[in-house]
Amino acid sequence: MTELVNVDIQRILEMIPHRYPFLLIDKVIDIAAGESAVGIKNVTMNEPQFTGHFPQQPIMPGVLIIESMAQTAAILVVHTLGEGAEGKLVYFMSIDSARFRKPVVPGDVMHIHVRKKQSRGPVWKFESEVRVDGVVVADATIAAMIRDN
Repeated sequence: MTELVNVDIQRILEMIPHRYPFLLIDKVIDIAAGESAVGIKNVTMNEPQFTGHFPQQPIMPGVLIIESMAQTAAILVVHTLGEGAEGKLVYFMSIDSARFRKPVVPGDVMHIHVRKKQSRGPVWKFESEVRVDGVVVADATIAAMIRDN
């Protein structure tokens, strides 16, 4: 059985270089090194994107949902590779088959599921989906490369 690990916000800040307002995960749960992880994002009305997207009916932008997938995947990569990978940048290489099935709004809790599809050297590919209340609201296949700053 694979050991599952949880990562709190303090540890996330050590593992990846993202900071407010672009840090889009609050914690990561159920990490299985080299396999999968689940990120948690509590969507709140006080986030800066909602002043313009859209003031009368706030909706989480799809690109930020995709970014939350990438940040969750980055935590999985760093956890898998160990402390030597902490703080390194993980760059998007591709986003394929992205679908947005239902709007994400303030008050929602996003559960960001990422599963490693393959890795070769510094390049990693993931299947990912975001669920709110158990319902899939977005999914995509993403590829990224980890490199030194």
